[in-house]
Amino acid sequence: MNSEFIWPIRVYYEDTDAGGVVYYANYLKFYERARSEWLNALNIDQLLLLSEKVAFVVRKAEIDYIKPARLNDSLQIITRIKRLKAVSIDFEQQISIIKSGFEPELINKVKIKVACLNIESFIPCRIPIQVKEELQRVS
Repeated sequence: MNSEFIWPIRVYYEDTDAGGVVYYANYLKFYERARSEWLNALNIDQLLLLSEKVAFVVRKAEIDYIKPARLNDSLQIITRIKRLKAVSIDFEQQISIIKSGFEPELINKVKIKVACLNIESFIPCRIPIQVKEELQRVS
């Protein structure tokens, strides 16, 4: 595993608006899926964390819509950790269109701050040590 995680997706009809382009809010869903898949690839079990009353929640998102994605486009999402703190993680993510024979074309990027919370009190808590160590290893 290296400092970035690449996750491929395809745009389906359900992702688009009446104009056949990806509905703006769905980019956030794509980013969420990529972060979840990265945790899965690192063997970080979110169900186990939930059973321990710990969850990661988005605290802040700053998104830049550069170009639209369209129905059936092949995309790749790149996820990187920018900063890892005691109770939060700053991510940088980007989406590019993949076309055969061409370089990936950047169409969207985001800065996401994720906080670690106790799900009973909704108070920030420290990232579990085994999770933090694994994230430090790949960032």
